[in-house]
Amino acid sequence: MNKKPFKVPHKIIWLSSLFLGILTSVPKIAEHHFNLYEAIVDSSVTFLFAVFIWYYNLLTIPAYSSRDLAHGFSLKRLVKGLFLGIGVMFILASIQQYLLSHLNFGPVMLMFEVRGILVNVTFYMFLHLLYQSYHNQQVGIELERTKSDNLAAQYELLKQQVNPHFLFNSLNTLKYMVESEDRHSVDFILKLSDFYRFTLESRKQDLIRLQEELDILSAYVFLLKARFEEGIDLSIDIDKQYYQSFIPPFTLQLLVENAIKHNIVSIDRPLKISLYTANDYIVVENGLQRKKTPEASMGLGLENINQRYLHFVNRKMEIHASETLFTIKLPIIHENSHH
Repeated sequence: MNKKPFKVPHKIIWLSSLFLGILTSVPKIAEHHFNLYEAIVDSSVTFLFAVFIWYYNLLTIPAYSSRDLAHGFSLKRLVKGLFLGIGVMFILASIQQYLLSHLNFGPVMLMFEVRGILVNVTFYMFLHLLYQSYHNQQVGIELERTKSDNLAAQYELLKQQVNPHFLFNSLNTLKYMVESEDRHSVDFILKLSDFYRFTLESRKQDLIRLQEELDILSAYVFLLKARFEEGIDLSIDIDKQYYQSFIPPFTLQLLVENAIKHNIVSIDRPLKISLYTANDYIVVENGLQRKKTPEASMGLGLENINQRYLHFVNRKMEIHASETLFTIKLPIIHENSHH
């Protein structure tokens, strides 16, 4: 995984340190006998110390990141930083004493060390929480990417499971048509070729235009009719304004395949399937005439399609079943909702 490195902009480091330095000089400004030179030196000490603590904590984060995130705050790292901070503040306070030799070194030194400890602890806790938030965000992004990859892999497997089964049936149908010298054999071969060309072209795409999906479905249904003849009755009433919307490839084909898989399809009892748009949904509806011996099913097809809609538009597909109808409503994915 190529993660973006954790960074705090230099502008934030320097401006926040400058603000902290000015803030600590406020008591000096409020004094009756205000000395600008003393206030500047006092602010500079805090400013330089804050800059040092910023960069020290940032440089030590990579060395401690995994352990800190697993066990919380690192006491060892904090104590090490405090001792280093005390030493740095002693050096800065000594420089201030050199510049302002008239001040009492003892009380001034104590004030600076207490100030340094407070700055050190505050910066350590703030950066640790900031880095932990960053790390959690990266984990969330990676989990989402993994989920997306897994979903795509499942969907690809689903299509691969359907296509060989469908190809086997289509070739058997073609064999029968050729042997009986059916005049539609050439058309059947062309439609079969179109269908698998669509399959190859759309295989690597997450979403395609609804118009393209309808072209795939048209070729698929032509092949089905060669096999089931009038046993399949498909009606399509899609509003043309939705033709440029998006849909996961082969969704409609998989839903039609699902309807055929679970219902009786015969000339005596045609399976009626309706495809239409209503209230910003694509509706796929079929009559229920269940087989006496249902085919084995793990329910992965519908669930996978549902998960893909959740992934792309955070909306579920709706499934409604009555005694006579089975209805699936797919949310329409518009151009501005395609992430």
